[in-house]
Amino acid sequence: MNLSKVLKIVEFLLLFIVVPGILAIPIAKPIKLTSVILALIYVCYLTYKNKVKFNFKSIFKRPTRAYLIRILVIAVLLIVIGVVIIQFINPQLLFSVVKQKPFVWLAILFVYAFLSVIPQELIYRGFFYSRYYYLFPNKKIFSILNVVCFSWCHVFLGNIWVMVITALAGVFFVYTYEKEKSLLWTVVEHSLYGNLVFTLGLGEMLAFPA
Repeated sequence: MNLSKVLKIVEFLLLFIVVPGILAIPIAKPIKLTSVILALIYVCYLTYKNKVKFNFKSIFKRPTRAYLIRILVIAVLLIVIGVVIIQFINPQLLFSVVKQKPFVWLAILFVYAFLSVIPQELIYRGFFYSRYYYLFPNKKIFSILNVVCFSWCHVFLGNIWVMVITALAGVFFVYTYEKEKSLLWTVVEHSLYGNLVFTLGLGEMLAFPA
């Protein structure tokens, strides 16, 4: 293994394992904030230096029919399962934000998509695949690793169910990104599912403002 590959593996571990782990341990907030800022600056630097290339042409690619059918089916299942879960844990949660704070609900739909989903997908799909794809001859292992890392980045929430849910969601996002070859349609799918969870009334679990 050459030095360049070793350094890139170390880089990967620092960015996708160590930094999220730092956010989950009880240390001073300035240390946590500094680690995230440094990581983001480094990612932006690599992108600026063309060490990472995003396929922006895919933005204009039309989604396949299979993609549209799949996200529609998953969205319907998510709604049904979400309603059933809320009926068991606390029926008053169902559409609580929509009913009580409709303007906050609308604002968060857009804020979540642009300030949370887009950065996540740029880093965990666009950057991740462009930077580390060639390091793993076994592409199935690479895909699984992406799902694990995506779930791990939510460890700071301290909820095992969130880890499970984001791992499951990560499987769908990876599948879309690899099949559609489009960051845009992965962002659309990610935004749809996340906003549905928030709309149903389960947003607090995923750190949505209530």
